[in-house]
Amino acid sequence: MDCKEALEFADNLIYASTGKHLNDLEREVFTGSWQGQTYEEIYPVNPEYIEKYVGYKLWQKLSDVLGEKVTKKKVKGALERAIERQGKPASLAVKKVFISYRSQEPDSSLAAQFCEAISAAGHKAFTTNLGVGSPGSIQPAQDWLSQLDSQLKDCDCFLLLLSPQAAVSEMVIEELQRARQLRDSRHNSKPVVIPIRINFPPNLSLNHDLQSYLHGTVQSEWVSPTDTPRIVGDVLKQLAEGVEKGQPDKIEEWESVGSSSISTSPSLNPNAPPSPVAEPELPSGQVRLASAFYVERVPCETQCYKEILQPGCLIRIKAPRQMGKTSLMARILYQAKEQGYRTVPLSFQHADTAVFTNLKELLQWFCGKISRKLRLPYQVDDYWSDTYGSKDNCTAFFEDCLLPETDSPLVLGLDEIDRVFHYPKIADDFFGLLRAWYEEAGYGANDGYVWEKLRLVVVHSTEVYIPLDINQSPFNVGLPIELSEFSADQVFDLACRHGLNWGESEVKQLMTIVGGHPYLVRLALYHIAGQQLTLTQLAEIAPTEAGIYGDHLRRHLWNLQQHPNLAAAFAKVVVTNEPIELESVPAFKLHSLGLVQLRGNEVTPRFDLYRQYFRDRLNKISSS
Repeated sequence: MDCKEALEFADNLIYASTGKHLNDLEREVFTGSWQGQTYEEIYPVNPEYIEKYVGYKLWQKLSDVLGEKVTKKKVKGALERAIERQGKPASLAVKKVFISYRSQEPDSSLAAQFCEAISAAGHKAFTTNLGVGSPGSIQPAQDWLSQLDSQLKDCDCFLLLLSPQAAVSEMVIEELQRARQLRDSRHNSKPVVIPIRINFPPNLSLNHDLQSYLHGTVQSEWVSPTDTPRIVGDVLKQLAEGVEKGQPDKIEEWESVGSSSISTSPSLNPNAPPSPVAEPELPSGQVRLASAFYVERVPCETQCYKEILQPGCLIRIKAPRQMGKTSLMARILYQAKEQGYRTVPLSFQHADTAVFTNLKELLQWFCGKISRKLRLPYQVDDYWSDTYGSKDNCTAFFEDCLLPETDSPLVLGLDEIDRVFHYPKIADDFFGLLRAWYEEAGYGANDGYVWEKLRLVVVHSTEVYIPLDINQSPFNVGLPIELSEFSADQVFDLACRHGLNWGESEVKQLMTIVGGHPYLVRLALYHIAGQQLTLTQLAEIAPTEAGIYGDHLRRHLWNLQQHPNLAAAFAKVVVTNEPIELESVPAFKLHSLGLVQLRGNEVTPRFDLYRQYFRDRLNKISSS
């Protein structure tokens, strides 16, 4: 038994008994003691403190959980005896499994079966309910979200029951993102993500985020109760062998068969008017090109379709999440393809975290992905020389390989590019390179004609501004397109497409609740058209945990908890019915999140849903 196994085993025992993990100093003392170091060698700054306080408490904790006297010299023997009593090696120590599921059948029953089987096998299972079950079964939202984050940090394995409803859940995306962040930042690659598809239709699309976070995982399929014993057995086997062993050492590029694609049949005319009424679609990420529910964003489409024809153009689309950015990008690329241009959609969510290690890794991935999409031979390594910098190498690759390939322009749709902003050491260089290419095309001299063939469509969420310095300009060249909400006429038109016989009063009532927010409007119309609830019922339950927006609201609440200064500022906004003034920085960032409207120097909640939901919850956070 090595030191790492012993430390993990001891930490699990103490956590199971006290609900708290060993702190950093205790782990340092344990490791040093296991390796035979003295207290002075372990912590030369203050060995007396470490011995009398940290070490004393550590050995007392281990004595309590092991049922025998443990000292610095006896810790090895005590742990070996404990492991022997359990009849299993340290590598099979207690695993902590986080089970995420929707409050519906069969998800709830499956979660209970997994929980029971995992506990019976000697491991620890805890669950989170992502659905709208009995309100009495859930703690207050802020407590529930804090506990959720803590459990994600502690777990060895993230078991996701992925039903079609969970696939469109904003909280699933947040949980998966957090799990992947934790996994990528740790040497032990935990938590391991184990997704199980529940009654998943083969043609169901996954949005870009979900595809990215499930990239490289092994996914089981559940279609009936007869599958339960097999899948439970597979999960228990993976826990017994060590959860990290069930993951591939190297993740190759993977795209779901049912993934969302922006390519379509050449016969499709996206400008043709949709059918008056269509079968309702549950909104989930990009709106398909053939969908009857895409609402044109006049004059955005016209501007973009005209701009993409200009040599060396750059279109920059920005808005908060779920405002239709990717859907607009798809239509711009389709228009370009109709002109005979080469088009490449590229989502930065598909890049592994290792890609952002340094500029060289990012630019080589960038060039390689584009080559693969264009079905060109891989020549990236041939163009990378230590003599020149990565930006020069990348530029040469475009000038020699990608742009001269044909006379037709090359249009790159760069989606989720805000992910690069999270890596400031490479972000400036990367965006500086795009800016340089854009400016090169404008010079019209030397190699400028080559760069005129490159057209860029850059898409990012304004939520990326939240962690950034307010004076840091992410990207400010090209044609800026900032998507706004639907107008009353557009909401009325969308209601008609759902087969609803609405008038001005119904449209006004819905927009009082959620404004013209594209996703929230479509979600309401989907449920109302499907007769799952009425507009009156929607108004009553919309700002509650049991409403159809509970998932969306909890995601915002979780984000605000990570930024207490923004939570405090927003709390001031929602407690009054009058516009108020905020300092410019929090006002701008709350607007970037899509939570408020700016009217001059004054701020109001974006719509009534946010005012009602956050009023009590943010006050509790601020006062705690």
